[in-house]
Amino acid sequence: MLPEGKSATRVAEPPVPRRPLTERIAGWSVRHRALAITGWFALAVVAVLASAVLGLDSKNSTDPGESGRADRVLDAQTAYLPLQENVLVQARTGGAPFTDPALRAATEDLTRTLRAAPGAVTALRSPLEPGNGDLVSRDGRSGLVDFQIAGPHDDFREHYAAAVRAVEDAAARHPAVRFAQAGDKSLSDAVNDGIKDDMQRAEYFSLPLTVVILLLVFGSLVAAGIPLLLAVTTMLTAFGLLQVAAHWVPVNSATSSVVLLVGMAVGIDYSLFYLRREREERAAGRGVAEALGVAARTSGHVVVVSGLTVMLCLAGLLLTGLDNFKGLTAGTVLVVGVAMLGSVTVLPALLAALGHRVDKGRVPGLGRRGESRFWTAVARRVVRRPLLWGGLAALLLVLLTLPAFGMRLQDAAVTDSLPRTVPAVDAAVRVQQAFPGAASPARVVLWEKRPGALDDPAVRAAVDRLHPVSTARAGRVLVARVRLADSGTGPDAERSLRGLRARIAVPDGVGHAVAGKTAFAHDFTEVVRDRSPLVFGFVLTLAFVLLAVTFRSLTIPLVSILLNLLSLGAAYGVLTWVFQDGHLESALGFRSYGGVVGWLPLFMFVILFGLSMDYHVFILSRIRERLAAGAAPADAVVAGVGTSSGVVTGAAAIMTAAFSVFVVLSAIEYKMMGVGLAVAVLVDATVVRGVLLPAALALLGRRPR
Repeated sequence: MLPEGKSATRVAEPPVPRRPLTERIAGWSVRHRALAITGWFALAVVAVLASAVLGLDSKNSTDPGESGRADRVLDAQTAYLPLQENVLVQARTGGAPFTDPALRAATEDLTRTLRAAPGAVTALRSPLEPGNGDLVSRDGRSGLVDFQIAGPHDDFREHYAAAVRAVEDAAARHPAVRFAQAGDKSLSDAVNDGIKDDMQRAEYFSLPLTVVILLLVFGSLVAAGIPLLLAVTTMLTAFGLLQVAAHWVPVNSATSSVVLLVGMAVGIDYSLFYLRREREERAAGRGVAEALGVAARTSGHVVVVSGLTVMLCLAGLLLTGLDNFKGLTAGTVLVVGVAMLGSVTVLPALLAALGHRVDKGRVPGLGRRGESRFWTAVARRVVRRPLLWGGLAALLLVLLTLPAFGMRLQDAAVTDSLPRTVPAVDAAVRVQQAFPGAASPARVVLWEKRPGALDDPAVRAAVDRLHPVSTARAGRVLVARVRLADSGTGPDAERSLRGLRARIAVPDGVGHAVAGKTAFAHDFTEVVRDRSPLVFGFVLTLAFVLLAVTFRSLTIPLVSILLNLLSLGAAYGVLTWVFQDGHLESALGFRSYGGVVGWLPLFMFVILFGLSMDYHVFILSRIRERLAAGAAPADAVVAGVGTSSGVVTGAAAIMTAAFSVFVVLSAIEYKMMGVGLAVAVLVDATVVRGVLLPAALALLGRRPR
């Protein structure tokens, strides 16, 4: 009873704090689990069907620089321009001179058989004909028969097949003579077939490795199957959407390989963070719904932050303006975005539907939970003497980085990229040895800026001064194929290319540009060199801002960027030591050509800066949880590293296994990518996160907030 004249006042209740977005999304998925699960699988089905039903044309990429200018002219040309093929003729054993009657008879048989193929070849030249002295090698032991595949477009494949059969028939009649065919179409087919084989090999190796690691991490068949299911559906969805996006963005073969393995890695990693936290909370006595709420609030937040970081960092590749990077960026952003979406939507619904059944099918002795004794002991020792252990770890990474200061960016020619076990590659190498520049000649493209300009006699004189091996004209475009002194890549090839470009002098009214494999590699690498500082600056600034917003700190972003640069530098150093300097050639099955693929360091920088945030944000979030619970800073660091190390180790093992699959592929670019990414992830998950990060936090002597 209140005194008279007094009025009752209601005590205001404290406002209920608004739950994080990830927790609200997870709550909706748990309450509407059937809708969330069916919606996810429906998205995958719709994405796959859309790519087939819409039937959209794919956008072709345009090469950079002068080679790109030539390609744009050729793409706009509707008339047929024939492709060039070469057949090397030499004795299989003994090194007999080309004057040997058997070699001359085999050459005559080959040319006769090719001419007999109805309408298949044109512009055939034989070393037996007068005036073709350039078709006999300098050592006099080899001859070269070159020809063009006749058109029109509709009959090209049939004509090429007829030419191949003619070469095979002649070879069968002369078993002691080597007929080695290499040219535009044969080398292009070798690359395409190699990519198909690589994709199959990647699928064959990546899935069993992933299953084994998931079983080791979870110790349960059901729990291990959930990340795998999510990763597979993620990749199906991403590939379907990518096929639709290919109508507007050029997508090449490398994009498919990268999307496959990056999708497998991040799809499982994101599920792993979420699932491990949910199991830990249940083991601590919480119910399924409460455990899912905690997992969504903590691990779900980490997944969103790291996923957005990866996607935004990858957007930096667009600053290069290169078409090849546009497709790569689109594919990787799609697969990372879909993986992030699945981990915060359908994953909580699946876990809610399974409940405690997620632990069914346990494998005895596997899937230990809780703190890692090893990493807890390491973190405790590091925190006690951070300067010593942090200094030793930093010194190790600096030593690994040293070879990178001599890195030479140099794109690989087909003969450098693929192994010689590929017949067309072996043929191209042999042709190059006997007739430098013949297997992949430069293409000098001339086009009319005004009608009739190509008919000027001065144009013919200018072309003749280049000593082309063949010329072809279609409409208002003329293509002259010119041998370079070195048709591969590297300093000699670049000097030869610059010399050719400097020699071209055509009258007004005629445009010109030099294209071809050497020209493309040179122009591409030049653009990458010029634009790399812009991309580096964008990614570093973006990473700093994202981390500063996430942790409300200036020191944490600076330390994080420094640690990332150390792990990346170590990966660059190993990459240079192995591939440029030629170590471990036999073990990894490659031939060194004295450089590192021009686009790879930039791609590694962008993707690793994003992916490393997975572990970094996850560990720092665990440390911050301990600080919020009242732990001392040193104890929080030790506990945070110890409790998160199991997840980080499992995630790193899966990602390393996924990237290591690249090493067994045939193209040297993929081998480089596999070694570089795998080394970076291993260094990041062990030396950096297990030693350098706790050492840095201990030296700062302040709370990471």
